Amino acid sequence: MSGSIGIIGGTGLSRLQGLELTEERYINNPYGKPSSTVRKGRLAGREVLFLARHGDPHCIPPHRVNYRANLWALKEAGAEALVAVNAVGGIDPAMGTGHFCVPDQLIDYTWGRDATYFETDLDFVTHIDFAQPYDERLRQTLIDVMKRHGIAHSAHGTYGVTQGPRLETAAEIRRMEADGCDIVGMTGMPEAALARELGLPYACLALVVNPAAGKAEGPITMADIEAVLSSGMDQVQAVLSAFINDV
Repeated sequence: MSGSIGIIGGTGLSRLQGLELTEERYINNPYGKPSSTVRKGRLAGREVLFLARHGDPHCIPPHRVNYRANLWALKEAGAEALVAVNAVGGIDPAMGTGHFCVPDQLIDYTWGRDATYFETDLDFVTHIDFAQPYDERLRQTLIDVMKRHGIAHSAHGTYGVTQGPRLETAAEIRRMEADGCDIVGMTGMPEAALARELGLPYACLALVVNPAAGKAEGPITMADIEAVLSSGMDQVQAVLSAFINDV
């Protein structure tokens, strides 16, 4: 792929270390103001575009992210493919704290979000094929990088996307587990579907930062999550630096 790679930073990744910044600007568009500027620069010798999903500083909750504006801005800036970084909870026992997952499926439990570009002023109704929500080439490149670096990961998984900003109840997690979800987070949709509508190949690099509700003794604390993010984001940065030169 010769064009720019867009990276969407989630919780814990408001800035991309090592990015040699060449341009930074807000790209307002028909869908409003994006969460942050689009930062253009070079990472490990390759041109990339970076956008912080929750703003910089981290201040926009998952249900208030302007996903449409974010993805539109990245495409307008020249992105030809997208990799999203997501902090998630682990449902399946294999998804322990600090583990990575490159999901191949998702289930959307969100509601009330602006979830499509095909909404008004249409000449005809448009439906996208979304049977496989993630781009397989991008997925396999992420997987190969983690194999090469010896990073514990799962090459498959179903990402259950909840509304937030609260965490889930134990009963909700039991339902999601019965539905086949392996990880749970709040930002996977409508981001993936919007990327498909824009014709942008899209993959997710998910870091498990806590056991899902009811999967561990005691409450889930932000202090515990932040500790995992602190160490895990170093691995995220290493994966991304290698990924952009392989894709």
